[in-house]
Amino acid sequence: MKQIVLFGAGKSATCLIDYLIKETEQNNWQLTVVDGNLELAQSKTSNAIHARAVSINVENDGERQPLVGAADIVISLLPPALHFLVASDCAQMNKNMLTASYVDDKIKSLEEAVNKKGLLFLCEMGLDPGIDHMSAMELIHRINKKGGRITSFRSHTGGLVAPESDNNPWRYKISWNPRNVVLAGAAGAIYKENNSITSVTYEALFDTCKSINVDKVGNLVYYPNRDSLGYIPIYDLGSVNTFVRTTLRYPAFCKGWKAVVAAGLTNDKNKIDTKDLSIKQWSSAIVPLINEQNQQQLHFLGLLDDLPVPSSAKTSADVLQYLLETKLGMQPHDKDMIVMVHELEYEKDSKSHKATSSLVVKGEDSIRTAMAKTVGLPLGIAAKLILQGKIKLTGLRIPILPEIYEVVLSELKKHGVHFEEQVN
Repeated sequence: MKQIVLFGAGKSATCLIDYLIKETEQNNWQLTVVDGNLELAQSKTSNAIHARAVSINVENDGERQPLVGAADIVISLLPPALHFLVASDCAQMNKNMLTASYVDDKIKSLEEAVNKKGLLFLCEMGLDPGIDHMSAMELIHRINKKGGRITSFRSHTGGLVAPESDNNPWRYKISWNPRNVVLAGAAGAIYKENNSITSVTYEALFDTCKSINVDKVGNLVYYPNRDSLGYIPIYDLGSVNTFVRTTLRYPAFCKGWKAVVAAGLTNDKNKIDTKDLSIKQWSSAIVPLINEQNQQQLHFLGLLDDLPVPSSAKTSADVLQYLLETKLGMQPHDKDMIVMVHELEYEKDSKSHKATSSLVVKGEDSIRTAMAKTVGLPLGIAAKLILQGKIKLTGLRIPILPEIYEVVLSELKKHGVHFEEQVN
């Protein structure tokens, strides 16, 4: 009986676990869901015959390694800083591994061992990164095969609140890891625009929001995301004059978040003394930044309340995360929405063309969210196809090859995750 071991049972794991439970029943496999919170893991596996929940201290080698050793394939949805522990075990014990997170330097350091042992470490296999890579490469390769030469590439993705649940001045609710929301954009961004390299600091990032109109959604804005330049050679688009990957939000969000960042309220480095400290005192730096555009948002978030700062908070980021979870948490019947748009300009037969490919997915409720669906399903589908021998690649990979994206996108379409295209 083949064994799938999943580390992490948080917000993004729900739909993945649902999918894997169905596949384990059909294929007579076994799923083990590992999380520090046993009750959480058990709530996801329920009474499934072929699934079990296990609680361990994931940083304890003696607890973690036996689970990795018993697996045929390992999936990690742990916080990015903990992936390397699982990845090192997999490399040592000859196990294939999947994750939705970016390839960092630590994971990259395992590439030689992964190649030598003929393993597959498939990273960036979620939504963004993940579905964005697969859908973009499918479109890029299709245009290239028809003789088109791509001159501009823009890719936008956002986890948003669905219109029917959009009822606060931020026009945002948390459907994924709240810490990631707090720190989003902290590394700044670098990208290529009209043959010029543009670098944007964290403090200036939310000044750069630009508008985009998305069919069936309406007007959104986007800001550049991380290091876009590193993907130019990966996508084989060295000759393009524009290449940028961005994050989508409703316009109101950027206006309010700009003030939050400028006031230093996302800082996760400097320690704070919470004794006798009120929220209003902690956030005092934001007072000069309050204006007509953001006043309602900042009040809604409770930034000017006289309530005490949580005693457990160690940094400003901790306090802000508490407020976000309290004020912007999804209610049981709330729905989220994933929006992804690729905008490609290309030349063919001496004429200029534009192709737009867009994806809109709505969640069912606050548990089975669109975010959980689009992060989890690519991982589940890939795990199944690897165990079935339908993906035979080895090495440290991200999903940019036809051997991966063709089969995964095909099955995603059956689950309602499909793109609509406009070409002119």
